[in-house]
Amino acid sequence: MNTFTNGSNMAAQRSLLRALGWTENEMKKPIVGIICAQSDVIPGHMHLDDVAKAVSEGVLAAGGKPVVVPSIGVCDGIAMGHKGMKYSLPSREIIADSAEILATAHAFDACVFVGNCDKIIPGMLMGAVRVNIPSAFVSGGPMLAGHKDGKKLSLSSMFEAVGAYTSGKIDETELASYECSACPSCGSCSGMFTANSMNCLLEALGMALPGNGTIPMVYSARIALAKRTGEAVMRLLEKNIRPRDILTTTALKNAERVDMAIGASSNSVLHLLALASELGFSKDRISVDTMNEISAKTPNLCRLAPAGNYYIEELDEAGGISAVIRSLIDADLFDGDAMTVAGVTQNELTARARVRNPEIIRPVSDPYSNYGGLAILKGNLAKDGSVVKKSAVDPKMYRHSGPARVFDSEEEAMAAISGNLIHAGDVVVIRYEGPKGGPGMREMLSPTSSIVGAGLGDTVALITDGRFSGATRGAAIGHVCPEAAAGGVIGVVEEGDVIDIDIEKGEINLRVPEEVIAARLSKFVPKVKPVDGYLKRYRALVTSASDGAVFKKF
Repeated sequence: MNTFTNGSNMAAQRSLLRALGWTENEMKKPIVGIICAQSDVIPGHMHLDDVAKAVSEGVLAAGGKPVVVPSIGVCDGIAMGHKGMKYSLPSREIIADSAEILATAHAFDACVFVGNCDKIIPGMLMGAVRVNIPSAFVSGGPMLAGHKDGKKLSLSSMFEAVGAYTSGKIDETELASYECSACPSCGSCSGMFTANSMNCLLEALGMALPGNGTIPMVYSARIALAKRTGEAVMRLLEKNIRPRDILTTTALKNAERVDMAIGASSNSVLHLLALASELGFSKDRISVDTMNEISAKTPNLCRLAPAGNYYIEELDEAGGISAVIRSLIDADLFDGDAMTVAGVTQNELTARARVRNPEIIRPVSDPYSNYGGLAILKGNLAKDGSVVKKSAVDPKMYRHSGPARVFDSEEEAMAAISGNLIHAGDVVVIRYEGPKGGPGMREMLSPTSSIVGAGLGDTVALITDGRFSGATRGAAIGHVCPEAAAGGVIGVVEEGDVIDIDIEKGEINLRVPEEVIAARLSKFVPKVKPVDGYLKRYRALVTSASDGAVFKKF
């Protein structure tokens, strides 16, 4: 403890702390790094400085010395639909690296990670595992739902409104009305999108206190939660409970069960796989196949936007993630013996949790469906798997066959969709958007929302080796592996080829004879998009989405 504040050989280091105004007494206290991703460009991070300040107060109250240090972050919503989205997933690796660097270089005794959106939380989790000092997480919390004409809105409503405008269903005045109503407060976007999914899963993993995923950012309870988190990390330090003590195989499987129960973002699959890789878990312990096995046995209890009409603030009122965990524990679907950052087991932590609204959190005996909200599809088009948010798909599209409409970029697909060139029954194929092919594995919220906005959400499927936003709904199948840039079959799909999708059976196939596919692959030379800077390094190092799109291990 206090590596650089004790002993005469550390006098030079202490002189720098004195330059910061530290007192003799402060130097004797455990140093708790508060890694905070506050930003004036991300709505979910706008007030993280207030959250970090509250964490500091909790640390101080419990006898520690807090120091706040920064983290970068990308707002996926702002980056969507242009070159900026190529940097979103790659930022996760930078966030993990910077957390490792900051905590190790400054010899922190413990850490609290303060983030909120999309890739920031997964990157921080990966960094916490590497450093492996006592650590806890507290997010900034979700924004409140928007309201327009008596209906609730979210960011996904906005993207769908753009699609409706493009197809001539609404005019510019109506579009502006949506724009001014969709995002009424700071916080992570209000549905069960990627940011809120990961913040909810932090509770299931045991790395955050109850309420982390659901208490709205604008509520004072969020500040109180941050203070309790500061106190909790000091108890973790006292007991020497570290991330690798909490993040066991059991914890990750618990998170996957909650993932399926709440119908979380398809991106959660990517990030849980990345976390498993960081922990060194082999594929026989955690993989897309284990996720599918868990999905088959886990009922879907929640249908939150975009899959349904409820929002995160209502999930909080209904009992939050603690109530979901309690329901699963009582049904023997969640291991309650798993440890948490509260210093007690999940069973103890959720002992008093109760479902307060069975419409928002359905009973295990009466779920929305008997299987999880996510599904892994495999077949000759995705030998290593693909992902769909099943709970957000119209049941009419669980089985679909149609002609492929093939595009080598999101921009090409958007031009066709905006030009009303996509028709009922089509299967839109967007390739060269995977981790290597993009590079960066962009999210496809603009194409999917435009399809839904054009009234084609229940007749058109979209598949890609890229990703989908948690705000996506419809028959949107992403993470197709191997990707086109890695020589995958998606790279040799031709215009008009029939694609068969069966979500209930977990299958996705190109209806072309295997010998024809083999002949096409023998001549196939994947396209290489010209890139420079970080993206060029990222492309050289990144692995398949089926491995979490992490960097190669050396």
